[in-house]
Amino acid sequence: MNGRLDGIDVWNPDSFASGPPHEMFARLRREAPVYWHEEPGGPGFWVISRYTDVQALSREWGIFSSERGGTEITDYPEAELELFRMLPLYMDPPKHTRYRLLVNKSFTPRAVRALTGRIETAARAIVGDIAERGECDFVSAVAARLPLDVIAEMIGIPVADRCQVVDWCNRIVGWMDPELSAKRSDATQAAMDMLQYASGLAEQKRRRPVDDLTTELVNAEIEHGGQTAKLSGLEIGLFFLLLAIAGNETTRNLISRAMLAFIEHPDQWSKLRADPGLMDGAVEEMLRWVTPTMYFRRTATRDYELRGELIREGAKVTLWYISANRDEEKFDQPFTFDIQRWPNEHLAFGGGGPHFCFGSHLARIEIAALFRELALRIPEMRVNGEIRQLRSNFVNAIKEMPVQFDPVAAMI
Repeated sequence: MNGRLDGIDVWNPDSFASGPPHEMFARLRREAPVYWHEEPGGPGFWVISRYTDVQALSREWGIFSSERGGTEITDYPEAELELFRMLPLYMDPPKHTRYRLLVNKSFTPRAVRALTGRIETAARAIVGDIAERGECDFVSAVAARLPLDVIAEMIGIPVADRCQVVDWCNRIVGWMDPELSAKRSDATQAAMDMLQYASGLAEQKRRRPVDDLTTELVNAEIEHGGQTAKLSGLEIGLFFLLLAIAGNETTRNLISRAMLAFIEHPDQWSKLRADPGLMDGAVEEMLRWVTPTMYFRRTATRDYELRGELIREGAKVTLWYISANRDEEKFDQPFTFDIQRWPNEHLAFGGGGPHFCFGSHLARIEIAALFRELALRIPEMRVNGEIRQLRSNFVNAIKEMPVQFDPVAAMI
């Protein structure tokens, strides 16, 4: 195993207190692209930081399993892990394939395009709500609203319940941040509360079916051991939890950090405002630049050699998309935010393979709709106070970002 590098610590969330530690990852790519990382109280884990390796291992699901040990560095008790394995995120094919097919049709490009009009109308209203004020917390007033409203509508969450669902999501995702979850059990309790809520919502949909994802899950059938059966209440609840978090948190975090990137690179904001035709490329560069989910963990199912290092069967392997997306071997001037970058084959939605993000089409449409309205209405935005980061080595998120801009008259 390679030797320890002084100053490298991607296990500690405090290393990410001011944002992703890109200097650490650049050093890993140069000096130890397959790096054995010590872990306080744990066995240690491999850090994979190069683009080609992250992409290749993401696709080798038979060797690098999501199901065997989960998707985070932390090792959970077996009983808890067994519960998580009912989530598609913690499954390997062919089981993963069967479960993913239950919701795939709602996230195809064709299905998502049908939502475009509603998404654009919602984006217009969100920007309209802040335009005359001249200041706001960008996270809560802008970034959090669109993805929540869209996924909540798709799942069938009543408007009155959405703030509570967001609170549960924040506590689950932010379990490393003492402001959101004082201890791990707080996040676990939030998940339990969310599962209980989902159970009640599913029962409502069972009695009064409507056109939403929860109703689809209630009526869905899945093959278990050669027999076809309805999903259990727990399976429906876990699907609900996954959809609520994945459809809300990641896009919100992308939007917040992307706006900060434009604030820090005003020339790129001017380009986008001058030429709306640059939007598609801009969205891809936002995704590459931010990379809202920084890594996923896999577990080796057999011995595997990579760049001269032997990854033993049972070892934890972390695939760092945040590093791959700044890899100098893949991207020209990777530390330059350039909305005209092309090609831009980033790994923000994963490295391919069975776990490629099924919400990628929806996320792209939401991001484009919101930034189109912002570029149309807000000539310049400035940070107006402290930017508060989420304490996490897993999710690249901003909790609060006060901004200021010249008020714009309401559109008639």
